Amino acid sequence: MALLPFAVLLLGFATLPGAAPRFWHRRSGWLVLGVVAVYVVLTAAEHGAGVAAAAVIGASAGHFLPFIAVLMALYTLGGGVLIAGGPWGRPIGNLALLVFGTILASLMGTIGASLLLIHPLLAANSARYEKRHLVIAFIFLVANAGGALTPLGDPPLLIGFLRGVPFFWPARFLVLPMLIVAAPTLALTFVLDVYLYRRDPAPKQQRLRLRGAHNIILLLVFVTALTLSGIFPGPNVRLGSAEITAGQIALTALAMSVTWFSNARTARAIRVRNRFAWAPMREIAWLFFGIFVTIPPVLHQLAVLRLPKDPALWFWSSGFCSAFLDSAPTYLIFFEAAGGRAATLFAPPAHLLTALSAGSVLFGALTYLGNAPNLMIRSIASSRGIRMPGFLGYFLIASLVLIPIFVVETIIFFV
Repeated sequence: MALLPFAVLLLGFATLPGAAPRFWHRRSGWLVLGVVAVYVVLTAAEHGAGVAAAAVIGASAGHFLPFIAVLMALYTLGGGVLIAGGPWGRPIGNLALLVFGTILASLMGTIGASLLLIHPLLAANSARYEKRHLVIAFIFLVANAGGALTPLGDPPLLIGFLRGVPFFWPARFLVLPMLIVAAPTLALTFVLDVYLYRRDPAPKQQRLRLRGAHNIILLLVFVTALTLSGIFPGPNVRLGSAEITAGQIALTALAMSVTWFSNARTARAIRVRNRFAWAPMREIAWLFFGIFVTIPPVLHQLAVLRLPKDPALWFWSSGFCSAFLDSAPTYLIFFEAAGGRAATLFAPPAHLLTALSAGSVLFGALTYLGNAPNLMIRSIASSRGIRMPGFLGYFLIASLVLIPIFVVETIIFFV
């Protein structure tokens, strides 16, 4: 029964935005609170009211608040940068932006790169009739696969680095799995973009302009602080029933300060041009609050599973868990299940570590829940009037494109 609230939350997100969009956008917060209330009642009935209250407080203060503060800071900074003009909007320019974003994701993280570049991509293609393929490809590449080459790129790889995996290990062992996803995705997107571009009005070529440069500086500083907080977490601090590192507390405070400063000092015209709005952020905050509170029983069930140490099985198992759950705890669970000793896991041929690392990062593109930027990008695109597919529709499209690629990767690397 403890798994039921999370399943209901996942089902609601999968169906309601498409079946009842007005209800979802207006009542999603109340729906999440209702699910959380049911979870609290079930937990209290099984373990006592004190345990239930401690679980909610721990999930809120220890996990949700640091996470949403970081996401809000990156959302605010990304929405405060206006990149106008340039070659974007034409097929070759869109391809260049996707390639650049894929590379940038490993240098500054998938969240930072996504929220910096999604606005110029959408703005440059605003006059086109069909642009959903560009948003979906952006999610595949910039929000997920591009983060596979360094611990800075994606939280699961940062966890591996903190557990003793060398910094440059992902660049050595994950570059080919990443390219096998990126190359056909880029090629397919370019061919489709060329075909659709013929039906669109030709965009006017404009000189490349950049406004809101102070937000780029703040973004670089914040991403550096985000990385350092993982490398130097500091001592644990207890806040009620929650335990959080000093590094996370400092990062949360910095995130709040950066959000306030960016919101106060960025010209309103920039945010208007980017169609910046707080509504997508509120919707995402409610959803992730529900996920963080109700997900512990799901992760516990994963932790007690005993999988045979077959790289192909670990690639797909860690992958699908990351696609529907949070990739960072999924990686940690599989890492510990593999023995938890980095020196043993990254020693050649390192098939098991490659499998769980590739699965945790690359499968994140299968659903909107697979990685934090996915849902943010979808919300930003929807706020610009782009009719993005719902949860199930996106999952089917992503599966159609990515599952055959993952099968090829399994044959090449893990069989």
